[in-house]
Amino acid sequence: MPNYRSDFVKHGRGKGTGNLSREDMPPNDDQGDGQADSGNERTPLIDRSNGKPLYEDERAWVRWPMNFMHLTWETLSSNYVNVLLVFVPVGIVLGALGMDPTAVFVVNFLAIVPLAALLSFATEELSAKMGQTIGGLMNASFGNAVELIVSIVALRKGEIRIVQASMLGSILSNILLVLGCCFIASGVRREESRFNETVASTMSSLMAVAATCLIIPATLYSSLSDSTADTEKNILVLSHGTAIIMLILYCLYLVFQLKTHTKLFDAESQEGTEDQAEILGPIPATIALVIVTVVVAVCAEYLVDSIDAIVEKSGISKTFIGLILLPIVGNAAEHVTACVVAYKDKMDLAIGVAIGSSMQIALFLTPFLVILGWIIGQPMTLNFEGFETVVFFLSVLVVNYLIQDGKSNYLEGCMCLGTYIIIAIAFFVYPEDSNGKVGGGMVKRFFAPN
Repeated sequence: MPNYRSDFVKHGRGKGTGNLSREDMPPNDDQGDGQADSGNERTPLIDRSNGKPLYEDERAWVRWPMNFMHLTWETLSSNYVNVLLVFVPVGIVLGALGMDPTAVFVVNFLAIVPLAALLSFATEELSAKMGQTIGGLMNASFGNAVELIVSIVALRKGEIRIVQASMLGSILSNILLVLGCCFIASGVRREESRFNETVASTMSSLMAVAATCLIIPATLYSSLSDSTADTEKNILVLSHGTAIIMLILYCLYLVFQLKTHTKLFDAESQEGTEDQAEILGPIPATIALVIVTVVVAVCAEYLVDSIDAIVEKSGISKTFIGLILLPIVGNAAEHVTACVVAYKDKMDLAIGVAIGSSMQIALFLTPFLVILGWIIGQPMTLNFEGFETVVFFLSVLVVNYLIQDGKSNYLEGCMCLGTYIIIAIAFFVYPEDSNGKVGGGMVKRFFAPN
């Protein structure tokens, strides 16, 4: 979420000299010229004649290429997961040549992980220059950009099941998998951790509203199962209206967070966090954001194209791919850093990312995709399958119970992880040809005696 993500990235970046401001750098040792020269010889971007970095050279023909190399290196070294960038060109080549779908899926699957980290990095660098309000809106828009790009690609191809499963899977992975790992990471070092229960309660309440928005279309579908009315048309009308209301609620939440109740969300910053020097300026950050977004879209295109072949070849359902595998890819780098933050007992940051990101997907990305489907002529609705709707509701219920006291421990983390593993197993055995809509037959079977 807007305020939390900025502090979150501060705690999550690696400890390299590239992340220190000029004032924080250790002073040069002037005891001997030989020692200073020796240090400069080991630094390729330093002009040995005056000890000045080449990217600050007065000659433009030297400064510009050296500055490009310097910014590129600082960006790539911002996260250890960027070593996986080697899979990006390989995945694109495999997809362009139409190679084995399994290889295309796996390689592009791995390629999206570092791209998601770079996208988050560029967003933070750009939003840091724009103030709290605009920066918050930037983070709200691009915080889950990978999931959004993959879903838009799938929606354009008519893969509505992939879109719905991906949205729901991203929510479940954040509120169960990530939150559970954060509770365990914090609990291994201390008996009990505390966080701002007011903020957590506000976020979880909005998640409950989002769950309600999914239950109502499923219930209406069940009520209209024996009706002569055009069920699909009525569900579309309900979904479009509900999506608009959800987007309005999300905008009101941004106003609540960024304007009217900012003090509630500033608890972590009031405790004091270390300053983090920005690496990229507005123009380089914008260029990086555009380039990474385009590359993610290309990798997502090949990833989605290979899903049908993966389903036929392996027997794994589209629901499992969209609900379990894709969300882990899109948030892998962020998930690891969330656990590191929780290990340091920065639970407000961890809670803000885990639950805040889920709320963003539920109240912003999902209704946005419904409206986008309306615009491009794809019948994207909020009528998720009955089993998925029940799983979502129960997961939100469990998390609400766990965070309502503002305290956590490792046992609560294990509860979240256990719930997520059970859900993953259930969707792994969930058949692709199952009609999981909440119709009269499903309800009768559910309540029928064994």
